[in-house]
Amino acid sequence: MLDLSPVPEGHTTAEALRNTIELARHTERLGYHRYWLAEHHNMPGIASAATSVVIGQVAAATSRIRVGAGGIMLPNHSPLVIAEQFGTLATMFPDRIDLGLGRAPGSDQITAMALRRNHASGDRFPEDVVELLGLFGDAAEGQPVRAVPGEGTHVPVWILGSSLFGAQLAAHLGLPYAFASHFAPDALEQAIQIYRERFEPGITDKPHFMLAANVWAADTEEEALRLKSSQQQQFIRLRTGAPGKMPRPVDDIAAVTDPRYLEMANRALSISATGDRAQVARGLSSLIERYAPDELILSSAMHDPAARLRSHEIAMEALQGEALAEHARR
Repeated sequence: MLDLSPVPEGHTTAEALRNTIELARHTERLGYHRYWLAEHHNMPGIASAATSVVIGQVAAATSRIRVGAGGIMLPNHSPLVIAEQFGTLATMFPDRIDLGLGRAPGSDQITAMALRRNHASGDRFPEDVVELLGLFGDAAEGQPVRAVPGEGTHVPVWILGSSLFGAQLAAHLGLPYAFASHFAPDALEQAIQIYRERFEPGITDKPHFMLAANVWAADTEEEALRLKSSQQQQFIRLRTGAPGKMPRPVDDIAAVTDPRYLEMANRALSISATGDRAQVARGLSSLIERYAPDELILSSAMHDPAARLRSHEIAMEALQGEALAEHARR
């Protein structure tokens, strides 16, 4: 699952981070395989800016679930710093740490300029990924720069993307690939095709693709649609230059938004499943059948932390039920 540590309206970042810890423990009990957090900056509604720090807290609060970044925006950092951070995490929590890497700044352009090592650092993304992979590997004799901790940890690295660039890079380097279809689905099918057709064995022997999807699950369809309205409002505010905390849900989203912006939000959030358990099962099953991912990563952003816990519970019930049904059909 993917958690952006949302900060709901009327709440603080401290509460948001406590909610993240609670959700991580909850999803581990439910049987989720990974718990990923993302790097965003200068965002009042997201509390996971210091992503490696939050990952460490989540890993310490859990015992089995893999914890990682979905992702670290590598142009904001030197490969050595990230190798040391995630090498430290991998040393403290062996075989539980993942590192997804993105090329975008994860912020607006002004904030990006304050974060970057230089203004053209995004252009070095492929070289920086290769450098980082080398720092996680076994040190060569006489190697002048080493990540300590980091070397020899072989932290699993994923390439993240919302365009075709990441698909090409992941295929070229032989790395697993996750597509940000939960908010940018337009190039999804082409990216999957490029990744699978051009894949060259490298870190992994065969393509490994992760599909990102939104889930708004509740005991009734009406309640699920109401919960979804928070994410729709937040997306519209972000795209219209007014980012803020996670809005409170509304009963009728069409009554509080411009139809043009609502259409834009719905198109961006279209890779999703919304409703009660049966509806979510059908929605996720349809996505799995259409895109044949090796893994599915779910995002369930909501204003109410308790509703978010329940949403992930229903989603897991839906997936387990669908898996049993598929086994029976075979």
